[in-house]
Amino acid sequence: MKRRTVLAGGAALALGVVGAEPAYAAGHKPRSDTRNIAYHAWSGTDLGAGTAAGTTVNGGAVVLAEPIGTVDYTDPYGGTATYEYGQWTSPSVDPGFGLTQLIGSWNADTPGGSWLQVEVRGPNTGWYVLGRWCADDTSLHRTSVGGQSDATGDVDVDTFVAASGVTLASWQLRLTLYRPTGSTDAPAVRSIGAVASALPSSKPTASEPGAAAGTVLDVPQYSQEIHSGQYPQWDGGGEAWCSPTSTSMVVAYWGTGPTPDDYAWVDPGYADPWVDHAARNVYDYRYTGCGNWPFNTAYAARFGGLSSFVTRLRSLAEAELFIQAGIPLVLSASFKRGEIPGLDYGTNGHLMVLAGFAADGSPVLNDPYSPTDSAVRKTVGRPEFESAWLTTSGGTTYVIHTPTTPLPPSPTQPNW
Repeated sequence: MKRRTVLAGGAALALGVVGAEPAYAAGHKPRSDTRNIAYHAWSGTDLGAGTAAGTTVNGGAVVLAEPIGTVDYTDPYGGTATYEYGQWTSPSVDPGFGLTQLIGSWNADTPGGSWLQVEVRGPNTGWYVLGRWCADDTSLHRTSVGGQSDATGDVDVDTFVAASGVTLASWQLRLTLYRPTGSTDAPAVRSIGAVASALPSSKPTASEPGAAAGTVLDVPQYSQEIHSGQYPQWDGGGEAWCSPTSTSMVVAYWGTGPTPDDYAWVDPGYADPWVDHAARNVYDYRYTGCGNWPFNTAYAARFGGLSSFVTRLRSLAEAELFIQAGIPLVLSASFKRGEIPGLDYGTNGHLMVLAGFAADGSPVLNDPYSPTDSAVRKTVGRPEFESAWLTTSGGTTYVIHTPTTPLPPSPTQPNW
């Protein structure tokens, strides 16, 4: 249950909209209780809207064309190597409000020692690194990047967080693709996007049960606790593996995942070896944990043609739309012992699967913090769980689905 909370409240000034009095992004002053969340992504032919420098769009993905240069990169947890690189920069996105946080996510392949970097900037800021990622750890150690704090903001593991008193009126992503010099292997990025948010500090109003009441999806059940003590180099299983265990449950729900050859390195005495595989391949070497949100969704997208991204939802009413569509979700929350009926522990950060809703609208979870696989399914108090999820993580959610399973219609302010 290793995942931190990144929410903060308070009034904010809009970067790039400077005046004698406090100002919000032009025309975007929010109500104090408005949950402003907007997601935007590019995939397939949409990627052609970006600006290429040494890259092109081929086969529905951003790939290297003619690299624009070389760079020596020293892996903080490995050695130094020389890479060719090219870049793709997204159009600028106006979310319709002054954002205070942003989380990027992507679906990509990184064969042959190649890797990628994702950055974000506002209208008058430098670039902030959101992550350096590769699908496995054979050639490079995937990592978040620290030491980026300035007067505008900082990156908390995977989340851009604006400084106190600052909002951004727009955002832009930059993708850099790297391959070993002389190699023909290179990344292919099928989708990239981000969710921007500006959330109130006030407690959200509880939602009422909807049409998904009584619908529970048949999501496989995996316990993180049966992995306690396994592979200390990837945070040692048990309480630290809630995110890869939850991600593994949803990937398996879609009938895909790593093959026995993929996890042949796992001790044959360990149950559910695909969870060990997930933990190793989502591990963030700087954060020293498996709870990096976009690293988990990027891992899921490696299998069976799955599409995945990180977003934030405004309520369990929105989550019900996904359950109705047959799409289980992974949710992030913190809570105290005794705060949520049905959960007998407290946590500073935990991820679990929303598998559906009981007939009375209570959330039905696959909670990996359980002693056995068979004990994972739990029904919990709706208003208490909803409040904890929304107030501690801002409603952070992994959406993982097959391309043939359409997402529900998005709201007017689209957060998926």
